[in-house]
Amino acid sequence: MPGETRGFIYAGYIEWVALLASYCLHSFYFCQAMMRVAVDIVLFGYAEQQLHLLLIRRKYAPIAWALPGGFVLEEEDLDTAVARELQEEAGVADVYLEQLYTFGAVARDPRRRVISVAYYGLVKPEKFTLSATTDSAEAKWFRFDNLPELAFDHADIIRVAHQRLRAKVMYQPVGFELLPDKFLFSDLQRLYETLLGRELDRRNFRKKILSFGIVEETGEKQQNVAHRAGSLFRFNKEQYEQMVKSGFYFEL
Repeated sequence: MPGETRGFIYAGYIEWVALLASYCLHSFYFCQAMMRVAVDIVLFGYAEQQLHLLLIRRKYAPIAWALPGGFVLEEEDLDTAVARELQEEAGVADVYLEQLYTFGAVARDPRRRVISVAYYGLVKPEKFTLSATTDSAEAKWFRFDNLPELAFDHADIIRVAHQRLRAKVMYQPVGFELLPDKFLFSDLQRLYETLLGRELDRRNFRKKILSFGIVEETGEKQQNVAHRAGSLFRFNKEQYEQMVKSGFYFEL
């Protein structure tokens, strides 16, 4: 084969490789541009001695009940996006949330490739007046044992959050802020039974909790009750925080 022919073929080959590389590079950036990051919020509530969950009804397809959440804006960090979405879609603000897990199944969102970072928290529902705006048509608390059919993979996200909440209850005094400042010991036990999803032995639970030294009697009794008045207790948060600094480990 003459040298000129070989040079022509070689030049054509180089040009083809360059075009292929350019195509692959543009395809890569195009796919990256199509991929979005979202946040979803699993907000548990404790009311009427039952576990509840905050859901919103979507305005746009897929029209269904879902977790509050949405796409992270270009200028936002994740925590800012979570706070904005919760405020916009449910009217809920100033709640403590923890990052739960990242959900990235390829087909989790039928619209496009979406990776979601989920957060979860536990609140008193009566502290909030729900309001739905932006792409949320309605915001509502549902009893956890009677949830509607959900959009996307939100049932999986909720399942993981519930498992995390149950685990956390076992090593940290979660939920005292859900009770009145002064409460019956039976109310505390009911709270833990609700969060754990199982009954607890009354005597053992009382002995274990009191042994920590972070729940104390107030010396007061219930008022204006037809039955025998029960003793009232309170959670000593300052004592708990001091004990944690000294190496105390809460384990139920």
